Amino acid sequence: MMFDHPNNNPILVLTEDQCWKLLEGTQHGRLVGSVGGRIDIFPVNIVAQDHSIVFRTAPGTKLAQVAVNENVLIEADGILSDQAWSVVVRGTAKLLETAAEIAEAETRGLQPWVPGPKEQFVQVTPAEISGRHFAFGPYRDRELGEGSEAGGD
Repeated sequence: MMFDHPNNNPILVLTEDQCWKLLEGTQHGRLVGSVGGRIDIFPVNIVAQDHSIVFRTAPGTKLAQVAVNENVLIEADGILSDQAWSVVVRGTAKLLETAAEIAEAETRGLQPWVPGPKEQFVQVTPAEISGRHFAFGPYRDRELGEGSEAGGD
């Protein structure tokens, strides 16, 4: 198990450090943005480092949305046979434009999922991060107590 769960609680609220540890070990996530009341979600390849997240993309809908509304959400998760986790980062997105910013982003080893030009790098600076870790196990019904419809006549 990645994390100890006090009192065998199946859900553990993660600390900020635990969230970053998980994010630093993943290469995929989802970008959520909103423009004009329309919410969109996109799969993206990511790299988390130095308490920021970078993804790369080609010109298109993702870049247009970030240009209109910099407030975004990145969600990443992992699922194993006996446990899972989910981390959400709320923050602001910025297209990296200077040669120095792009050169630094290129050192992170971020590779696109599919072939083709994905030369635009976007950095998400977090304002808030939260996460949960889940320990799988058998489903447990809530115990019915006095005054419930179970039992009785």
